[in-house]
Amino acid sequence: MSQKFFLYARKSTDVEDKQVLSIEAQLQELRDYAKIEKLDIAREFIEKQSAKTPGRPVFNEMMKCIENGDADSILSWHPDRLARNSIDGGKIIYLLDTGKLASLKFPTFWCDSTSQGKFMLNMAFGQSKYYVDSLSENTKRGLRQKVRRGEYPGLSPVGYINDSRTKTIVIDTKSAPVIKKAFEMYAQGNQTLDTIGMFLAKNQLLTKRGKKIHRTRATFILSNPFYYGHFKYAGEIYEGKFEPIVDKKLWDKVQEVMKERGRPRLISKNEPQVFCGLISCGNCGMMITGEYRIKKQISGKEHYYTYYHCSKKRRDMKCHESFIRQEILDEQISSLLQKVSMPQDWADYLNKRLDEDENKSAQSVSVFVEKNQKRIRDISTKLERLLEGYLEQDIDKEIYRTKKAKLLSEKKSLEEEISRNQQKQKHWLEPMREWIKEAQNMEKIALDCNLLDKKVAAKKVFGSNLLLQNKILRASAPDFSNSIANQTQTAWACLRHAHVLTPAKPICSVLVRSKGVEPFTTVWKTVIIPIN
Repeated sequence: MSQKFFLYARKSTDVEDKQVLSIEAQLQELRDYAKIEKLDIAREFIEKQSAKTPGRPVFNEMMKCIENGDADSILSWHPDRLARNSIDGGKIIYLLDTGKLASLKFPTFWCDSTSQGKFMLNMAFGQSKYYVDSLSENTKRGLRQKVRRGEYPGLSPVGYINDSRTKTIVIDTKSAPVIKKAFEMYAQGNQTLDTIGMFLAKNQLLTKRGKKIHRTRATFILSNPFYYGHFKYAGEIYEGKFEPIVDKKLWDKVQEVMKERGRPRLISKNEPQVFCGLISCGNCGMMITGEYRIKKQISGKEHYYTYYHCSKKRRDMKCHESFIRQEILDEQISSLLQKVSMPQDWADYLNKRLDEDENKSAQSVSVFVEKNQKRIRDISTKLERLLEGYLEQDIDKEIYRTKKAKLLSEKKSLEEEISRNQQKQKHWLEPMREWIKEAQNMEKIALDCNLLDKKVAAKKVFGSNLLLQNKILRASAPDFSNSIANQTQTAWACLRHAHVLTPAKPICSVLVRSKGVEPFTTVWKTVIIPIN
């Protein structure tokens, strides 16, 4: 009885198969071989899947057909086309043992159904599995070495691009500013993860697969150390050789806010009015809220109004504060903003003083830098000792990862502190000049019709010190403590006070310190300088 053969050709997309003949080439070679050897081909089986693990559907179908007696032999290019794992290889040898599989034919390999042939076949299958296993180990070892060099081995997160030409990760100039803005917004503590997700979607920022970034993805972005220059691989933190989008200080602040806020509050379905969240009630201290109303006349004509009134949420007292129209409230906010605008001659004088202080502020910070550099060297030494202890198996894996992450985080913070202190003398000058520009621009904002710009300006100038009582808006006295959060409001309060002290005659009243305009721990004082 003549043997019936199943022709089996396989090609996968794995690395180890890159040098293997294509499906078309295998089929051509096998058909020519069958014609020369006069083999009866009952059916051809073609599969495009890796043989590393069992479970190939086409291979399993062929095995069932052999068990059913549809054919008793297999023709393939090489034993590694049939199996690269012990289960599939064992199936073939078992069918040879039971006689259901009479023979195997390979143009590049000799094997028959004898003890010697099965031994050679078993060795071929073992070699194929060994090649796969060793290749996997070599690949993992190469990846570990790559991450030690600071090269991220995977697909970069949104905000970065994998440069195929240089095999590096570079910043995406379009999406990186949006990512940085999202960090800055959330660090302020007045945003939720949902609003951050909406902000990213509004700026058309999508995942690598083109999907919209929702709350869960926004959480991953804001908590990913990749954005400050470190990355996590196999549970460990590594220093990356790519440019960070945010600094470590901002990233730490975001983590603090995320930890404090926990689960964010749900966004209200009702769209708040523009001045909501800005003003408190002067009677009970509760917030002023806004309502949008439509009034219809008998004639059918509609009138649209926005009213602001106390939310009246205080339980221990009944508030009688009445409502106020948005137009009237707008006029009063504009009036308050005009009182903190800075005249041109004031701005010129302050800018002159800033230039003088800038020339005198080139102070050396070498002692501080040297101290931190020594601490960085100590940390690097500790990291080396920690790695040696881990390699010598003196330190547990989890302890090693935890201590390594802590040391790397401390090292990054110190490096950023050095960078900040090297530019310390310039850091306060630009914010001061920006504040002067903002003060000069207050007049324009007050006279403009943009309500949102007025709210932003009023929030910046007065903070939470705006009170509405008897339909009159006033600014309460700010906290004059030395805390950083109140320094800006203190500066605006001093500017308002300078306006009050300025007489009708043309004089220049400026806000300076007795020892220059550089921010320090002393309080502001008003200096009135006559202009001749």
